[in-house]
Amino acid sequence: MQSELFQIETETTWEDLGNGVQRKIYGYDDKIMLVKAKFEAGAIGPLHEHYHVQVTYVESGVFEMTIGDEKKIIRKGDGYYVPPHAVHGCVCIEPGILIDVFAPHREDFIK
Repeated sequence: MQSELFQIETETTWEDLGNGVQRKIYGYDDKIMLVKAKFEAGAIGPLHEHYHVQVTYVESGVFEMTIGDEKKIIRKGDGYYVPPHAVHGCVCIEPGILIDVFAPHREDFIK
């Protein structure tokens, strides 16, 4: 299983997840996946956990990010690492975009 070789921004549609959050799935195979998540101010990425490793880059916006027992305000240019099964989530303070990388891919994101 793998994505198309190219993902063109203008040809890739946003999936509306509700409550001010949208996402686009970019390249993936069974080992890795790139996802773009867009948040409106006040939108919440609820606390959750998964077995995947996650690395995220803040493309824009300001977020209050929780990983385990730690909370930090993160902004454009910042990033974070989420180990497997760590409880994590965010609150969007200023509208923004997060670029997520998951390993292995998030099979629950593929329809």
